[in-house]
Amino acid sequence: MDGQGLAAAASHKPTETREAVVIRFAGDSGDGIQLTGAQFTAASAAVGNDTATFPDFPAEIRAPAGTLAGVSGYQLHFSSRDILTPGDRADVLVVMNPAALAAHRRWLQRNGVLIANRDAFTSKNLAMAGYAADPLSDGTLDEYQLFCVDLSRLTGDALQDLGLSSKEVERCKNYFALGLVFWLFERKPDLVLREIDQKFASKPILREANLRVFRAGWDYGENTELFRIRYRVPAASDIAPGRYRSISGNEATALGLVAASQKAGLALFYGSYPITPASDILHYLAGYKEFGVRTFQAEDEIAAVCAAIGASFGNQLGVTATSGPGIALKSEAIGLAVMTELPLVIVDVQRGGPSTGLPTKTEQADLLQALYGRNGECPVAVLAIQSPADAFACAYEACRIAVQYRVPVLLLSDGSIANGAEPWRIPDAAALPAIDPALLDSAEALNGEPLQPYARDPETLARPWIKLGVAGLEHRIGGIEKWDKTGHISYDAANHHAMVKLRQAKVDAIAKTLPPSAVTGPDSGDLLVVTWGSPWGSALTAVLELQAEGKSVAHLQLRWLSPLPADVGDILGRYKRVLVPEINNGQLVKVLRAAYAMDCQGYQRIAGQPLTVGELKAAIVEHLPA
Repeated sequence: MDGQGLAAAASHKPTETREAVVIRFAGDSGDGIQLTGAQFTAASAAVGNDTATFPDFPAEIRAPAGTLAGVSGYQLHFSSRDILTPGDRADVLVVMNPAALAAHRRWLQRNGVLIANRDAFTSKNLAMAGYAADPLSDGTLDEYQLFCVDLSRLTGDALQDLGLSSKEVERCKNYFALGLVFWLFERKPDLVLREIDQKFASKPILREANLRVFRAGWDYGENTELFRIRYRVPAASDIAPGRYRSISGNEATALGLVAASQKAGLALFYGSYPITPASDILHYLAGYKEFGVRTFQAEDEIAAVCAAIGASFGNQLGVTATSGPGIALKSEAIGLAVMTELPLVIVDVQRGGPSTGLPTKTEQADLLQALYGRNGECPVAVLAIQSPADAFACAYEACRIAVQYRVPVLLLSDGSIANGAEPWRIPDAAALPAIDPALLDSAEALNGEPLQPYARDPETLARPWIKLGVAGLEHRIGGIEKWDKTGHISYDAANHHAMVKLRQAKVDAIAKTLPPSAVTGPDSGDLLVVTWGSPWGSALTAVLELQAEGKSVAHLQLRWLSPLPADVGDILGRYKRVLVPEINNGQLVKVLRAAYAMDCQGYQRIAGQPLTVGELKAAIVEHLPA
């Protein structure tokens, strides 16, 4: 079976054109919700829509079916114009059971389309979801366009002659829902049909089952009188030309690391201990052995970072990644990298905390930990990713700075960036910035002078990166304070003061190479919105919408947080008020107040979810000068 029959048949139903649509799928963790969302996203990208996604799933591997704790969701915003967020509210919500409705109804806008699997609304499932009566029939959903579909029964009807168990049949119903929404939004089925062919190539019965069910969902939409209209979202016309692919934040991070190692001519060593939501970086990098990537799944976080430092000592690009709890465990070893002045990249995919907290939800609460969470005066460079596609450039830049300045670089991502996806314009590898490790690989380069392993480059203040195992380049290394230039052990007070200042000055020197900060909007005015990390898209969208309404507002996104760009203080001073939205309790606000003695105001919502455009517009209007 192929997609020709589905794609070629002209529909007899009218089509309505929309500029953009937000759709959300929700069901049990075992209902294939993430797969369904990902496949619909791929199909939307294939027809030229701009896309942005937000997977939202529980921490439990498999919570009890039918419970609120076990609900998994996936939201996709697809559009005929450039978009920056996965959307505030859904235009379409597809729910597989009452728990999914209870957990995700709040995300469906008034008069939105609600497609519900009627077969799952049994008395048992209703009670587990906290419903005293059936919401499909008691009038509580009258504010939506409700479509009740017998997903489970129709799936069973399509598979009745294949001899599958009831559990196997039930697992196929997500493909019925996918076929239906493919029809509803005029998506080409080829991608899904090919994926089914590949995924179930060794299991022909399951291959046949899922192909049948997908087609049954498509045919149901075309032939039932329940759905009287289809929707079309044209290809985006304002996207810069180039070659694109859909990419998640974690995958883009991995590719950025690989690209940097290739550009620098260094083997990439990745030491990691699995932790949500950073684990996928390890999975992706493990597939790039042909590019000299070595992955090491350590027994704990401490071993992972220490192995990466050892790799850097051995002239490889040492990288480790984790989430907030792992950063706490790695902190002493990060101090070792600061003291030894070796290149090191540490990726922190932030999640809700403290402790285990909300391991699959998003948060920005590790900023102060990244800046200051080590013993002693222990400066590192810190930069933050703003979106899934941006992760490639940020990972590449983190490696470049680590190598050039011989300094640990902490790269901040978060759960919504890591798991979300959007189109990524594939760069020209030849145009990527050069990364020169400048290894000191010969004693002859010393011209007869003694080796000074802590001598400084006059511009970067970086010490030499000495090639391991070269005769005449033996030197002392370790965590105890070093004599300036010689690197010998030192307890001298004046030397310690000088070395502390040098290590900080080296990080500060990075600011001299940063481009001017880009402000979106007027150079001065009533209010400046300052963000870092994932609130970028919602904040920028809110600012652009308010600018269109005549408001004097502007937006500044900070990629570099240590060091702060040299022009930030001047920019902040040109506005009457400064508002800093964050998914934490006001961490960047504290940093900006301390650095510039300015009365910046914060907006915080710490609920494991991204900030929305609507709430930020309201916060901006509230803070505008009277």
